[in-house]
Amino acid sequence: MSHTILLVQPGPRPETRTYSDYDSVTECMEAGVCKIFEEHLKRSHPNSPSITYDISQLFDFIDQLPDLSCLVYQKSTNTYAPCNKEWIKEKIYIMLRKQAGKSA
Repeated sequence: MSHTILLVQPGPRPETRTYSDYDSVTECMEAGVCKIFEEHLKRSHPNSPSITYDISQLFDFIDQLPDLSCLVYQKSTNTYAPCNKEWIKEKIYIMLRKQAGKSA
């Protein structure tokens, strides 16, 4: 479990910047990145009773954000390592693949 800080800038203006922190990378991907995307879908489709999406739509959303990154605590050095969008997409892919394996 590595403390993870999610840094998000959803709009073009710096005032839209926000952050949230999580107890682990997985929690950050699930409760942070995926939830942000799901909230975006709910706002985009307010009259839909249910919304489904695939990973390519999630990755497109990540790519269009002006900024999205993580700071992940490194116990060995007592520092936070910065991680970019590509790293985030890799972690989401691994997480979703594990979830799909559990449900199969």
